[in-house]
Amino acid sequence: MAIKVPGKRYGKRLQHSKVFGHGVHGKHGGNADVLITPLVDMFVIIVLFLIANFSATGEVLMMTKDIQLPEAVNVKEVEMHPVVMVSGDQVSISGNVVGQVQDLVKEEYLNIPALEEKLRDMKKQFEDLHAMAEGNTNAFKGDVNIQAHKDVEFSIIKRVMFSCASAGYNNINFATLQKGEAGAEPPTAAATP
Repeated sequence: MAIKVPGKRYGKRLQHSKVFGHGVHGKHGGNADVLITPLVDMFVIIVLFLIANFSATGEVLMMTKDIQLPEAVNVKEVEMHPVVMVSGDQVSISGNVVGQVQDLVKEEYLNIPALEEKLRDMKKQFEDLHAMAEGNTNAFKGDVNIQAHKDVEFSIIKRVMFSCASAGYNNINFATLQKGEAGAEPPTAAATP
């Protein structure tokens, strides 16, 4: 091993450069050194950016082209609760279709059995998850959001509400758009209790 004089030591790439006069002119190495630190920094920034933009909270309501929400003036922000979606064609909860509107109009029952069963399963899952928790801070409150198309018949909405109440979800909120005044910001999703 050669003994070197103390002083500035340049990196591998700079030791062989023309500027510092130590390099052999005309020869190029076949292997290029990859600088790992800037690469890692770049990936850390990308990961932080993605975490900031796609947080775990997610959207409370899923807006679809099949459902046009009605407008309301007296609203409050929507909270995270189970969402029953009622379009012109079907009734669904958590993406699972529980009934077709054309079939529900023909039936004379007041409840929708498939919706009621799904809501009871969700209530049981909630209670099982929070059974071990100390105190009543996570007690089941029976909140549900109904996201219905503005032109759906009231008889369907009444059946959905009855099914929710029968399953133990008595605090029903309707998703609406906030009615904007002239020059106000565009409408946002809100709940009317």
